[in-house]
Amino acid sequence: MRFGSRFTTEVTPDDIGRRATLRVQLPDGRFRDIVGVLESWRDGIIAVRRRDNSVTDVTADDVVASRIVPQEPPPRRRPRE
Repeated sequence: MRFGSRFTTEVTPDDIGRRATLRVQLPDGRFRDIVGVLESWRDGIIAVRRRDNSVTDVTADDVVASRIVPQEPPPRRRPRE
């Protein structure tokens, strides 16, 4: 029995402002996942704001899978000692 990965693309330009994960294929054939808020999608370039507030640009043609994910939960307060 063989198992293959099933890539689906759910994210569209209408999802700007929502949190998403993008699976990008690198030139050497490996994959990288980018998670963050979609900032813009212009001329085939998707800008994603990551948790550390940096913005990563991704070519839409390199995205092999994507999906909308829940917003990041607020930070937890440390319990009182």
